[in-house]
Amino acid sequence: MSISLAKGQKIDLTKGNAGLSKLMVGLGWDEMKQKSGFFSRPEPIDCDASVLMLDAAGKLADLVYFGQLNSNCKSVRHTGDNLTGAGSGDDEQVLIDLSQVPEHVNKIVFIVNIYDCVKRKQHFGMIKNAFIRVVNASSNAELVKFSLSEDYNNITSLFTGEIYRHNGEWKFNAIGDGTNDPGLKEIIARYR
Repeated sequence: MSISLAKGQKIDLTKGNAGLSKLMVGLGWDEMKQKSGFFSRPEPIDCDASVLMLDAAGKLADLVYFGQLNSNCKSVRHTGDNLTGAGSGDDEQVLIDLSQVPEHVNKIVFIVNIYDCVKRKQHFGMIKNAFIRVVNASSNAELVKFSLSEDYNNITSLFTGEIYRHNGEWKFNAIGDGTNDPGLKEIIARYR
């Protein structure tokens, strides 16, 4: 049975699920209808999911995104970039093997940003139905879902959620915070 979380809520993933090690994290969104100009059509909004693997000090240990689909340790794998977000369900997915995450990695943070947002004048106020969900990859059972329903007008990057270690167990935190970082380069600079 899936649990729906609100912003700031946390849930234990592994304590009540003995043997849980393989997860699929799905991220999804839909573009709101945009008005077309007389001579032009608006460019599709290209949202990109990325994963920051952080150490106990909150520093970047590894990065997974459309340009590097696998973590160096092979415990986290991005399944590929969706350029339009069209269709229902997950737009991008990340596969995680918790048993292979190195001991020095304390958090796995999921971010979605809009590619080339400044040039295209796009922001998350133009997006609806955004969510992050965590699925037991072995049974395909959805464990938790967090719908990002706040007003993200003029926000260009979203910290959707994180999986983190606490007392030997893995937990999920529904974050839902936005920033005006124009791209992944600026986001990762926060963790250097």
